[in-house]
Amino acid sequence: MLAYIVRRLLLIIPTLLGIMVVNFIIIQTAPGGPVEKLLAELTGTAVDATARLMSGGSEVGGLGQQGLAPGASGDVTSKYRGARGLDPEFVKEIERLFGFDKPLHERFLHMLGNYLRFDFGTSYFRDRGVVQLVIDKMPVSISLGVWTTLIVYLVSIPLGIRKAVKDGSRFDIWSSAAIVVGYAIPGFLFAVLLIVLFAGGSFLAWFPLRGLTSEYWDTLSAWGKVKDYLWHIVLPVTALVIGGFATLTMLTKNSFLDEIGKLYVVTARAKGLSERRVLYGHVFRNAMLIVVAGFPAAFVGVLFTGSLLTEVIFSLDGLGLLGFEAAINRDYPVMFGTLYIFTMLGLILNLIGDLTYVAVDPRIDFESREV
Repeated sequence: MLAYIVRRLLLIIPTLLGIMVVNFIIIQTAPGGPVEKLLAELTGTAVDATARLMSGGSEVGGLGQQGLAPGASGDVTSKYRGARGLDPEFVKEIERLFGFDKPLHERFLHMLGNYLRFDFGTSYFRDRGVVQLVIDKMPVSISLGVWTTLIVYLVSIPLGIRKAVKDGSRFDIWSSAAIVVGYAIPGFLFAVLLIVLFAGGSFLAWFPLRGLTSEYWDTLSAWGKVKDYLWHIVLPVTALVIGGFATLTMLTKNSFLDEIGKLYVVTARAKGLSERRVLYGHVFRNAMLIVVAGFPAAFVGVLFTGSLLTEVIFSLDGLGLLGFEAAINRDYPVMFGTLYIFTMLGLILNLIGDLTYVAVDPRIDFESREV
């Protein structure tokens, strides 16, 4: 097993490199980068944009005075649509500040070199380190991800087993109909519905509309803080859970149905074992393998992607909202830094999923497989 783990860890390196190369080329060559965005702001609202530049560091201290060249508006030729009316030297200075004065491959190698030293840079528009931003936003997303994944598994696995045992019954039919409806309707629509019904929309005002804690949270007792936190996460977690348990429930049901029809189950029943003993003593271990394997992907999906709209709707300042704002603002350090961190985390969680296979069924031997 140790050799398998080492091989998988080594495989993370080329996988991560390939993902970073593809995304770097796509994002860096796409129109509307940070330079063009800032130039557009300069031509539209020059005072505010220049103030932002001047507050970014001593390197750009003189740009506010030389940026707009009144006599150069007819002479400027530039690859940026927003560069009209700006001094070409000023445009080059902005390119240098953002690192766009270097070729694409040099920028990529420079970025990888920094990442190997765990230097993920500073946000272009927040003037804060990428790592610090991720750490600040992580508690919100972890709260949503952990609670959602936990509740989904606690609901879906027993429900899937029950549906497999009662296959074809009224319970199976009606629960399948409810699952299909929950899967078909996007989670953000459930979020809006919950706000309308329970957060002071048009009916009840039982739950808060935004945030994970109240403004007076620091003044509460320890138990009061726990209750306040749980009170705030009820609606966002419910919105994520409703649309998230359908796939796992049907996967559990189909996996159990496949195992129940096998010969070893017939043999166990012929020996006089109770149905509960057959189901949980023999079928459960084999049927749960495919369910366990999907846990890392489910957690990563909820943690980094599935909660984006929910975070926006409930005003939760988490990783999903951070990534969305970074993409809108072309904040490349945040985009690439979070991509690197989350991709590595996802690859490691996939390895943990394989190791969980062995924990569920020790008969599985990854050592004999070639990666």
